[in-house]
Amino acid sequence: MTSRGRAAGVLLALTAVAAAPLTGCTAAVPGEARPVLLTEGDRRLVEGYFEQANHAADRGAGEQAAFFRRTQHPDAQDRLCDLRGLTVRMEPALTTLRPDPEWSPAGRTGNPRGMVYVVAVTLTARREGATLGSQIASKHIAVLDGAAYGFAPCPS
Repeated sequence: MTSRGRAAGVLLALTAVAAAPLTGCTAAVPGEARPVLLTEGDRRLVEGYFEQANHAADRGAGEQAAFFRRTQHPDAQDRLCDLRGLTVRMEPALTTLRPDPEWSPAGRTGNPRGMVYVVAVTLTARREGATLGSQIASKHIAVLDGAAYGFAPCPS
């Protein structure tokens, strides 16, 4: 065999070896890709979180502080803030509720456990019944082991 023939044979062999792993890629994988969806159960838990938070706010700053302590996400227990006598009413626009699996709290690496959702809310800060301010913001809620957990607000 000539050197040209050997080179052609080697080239043919290398092409066959290189193409071999690609043959498995032509098979279709059953199923279909779809985004993570919000379940009705999770929607009810998130809605209940806001109802309970607002009920606690209606009963005073101490009640709401206790609510935030009870419902603070287990991965963020060290991030509770003193609201200094404020109450915060949170009115969610539930039509904006969607999964946000890539989110992590500011200053943290890694995502909190559970299914994390984000929703637009109107926040109204009050002290002793007097409204101090209102704003629209994003609020994250995580559903973990059948319960809704928040990330307590901190006044700046």
